[in-house]
Amino acid sequence: MTREIIAILRGLTPEEAPAVTEALIGAGITKIEVPLNSPRPFDSIAKMVQGFGTDAIIGAGTVLAPEEVLRLQQIGARMVVSPDMNQRVIMATKKAGMLSYPGVLTPTEAFTALRTGADGLKFFPASLVGPEGVKAMKAVLPEATATYAVGGVSAGNMGEWLAAGVTGFGIGTWLYKPGRSLDEVAARAREVVAAYDTAQETELAG
Repeated sequence: MTREIIAILRGLTPEEAPAVTEALIGAGITKIEVPLNSPRPFDSIAKMVQGFGTDAIIGAGTVLAPEEVLRLQQIGARMVVSPDMNQRVIMATKKAGMLSYPGVLTPTEAFTALRTGADGLKFFPASLVGPEGVKAMKAVLPEATATYAVGGVSAGNMGEWLAAGVTGFGIGTWLYKPGRSLDEVAARAREVVAAYDTAQETELAG
């Protein structure tokens, strides 16, 4: 089962990257990004790709420039996530053969991102849009559009977002933050996966 959950590991260090990645995959999370404003992010991503690149889609977040995309391509990353809708970044990402998830907040940004080639839309910060806002935009977006709620999402409110029609989630500080023990990260990952599975089953049953 492929779960549309993207783990956002802001602040991760290269030293802890392998163990955290292994814990997330073990819990059932197989899309993982390291924001580029983390310590030595390219080193972390390279280690993660080398150790787990066949088991998970490893990539970067907070990608703001095409030059960063090229560097990610060189180390084997497969996913580029951004906080904004930068057409140059989307085009560079697709040219490099990677998945593109730009951040959007309005219908104009959403449609522009899709026309530029984005694989999915990251509603960020999702807390500003809200489930009702996403639901309204989903009514006009192409039916197959992949949408991710990022910012303000936790295991406790996934059901509300899925009911609004989102495809998946990006989970950041609720799941991981610097200083949190590996055991706690693993426990939170399992909780997120369980909440996601339950919410999905409820949606299908409804």
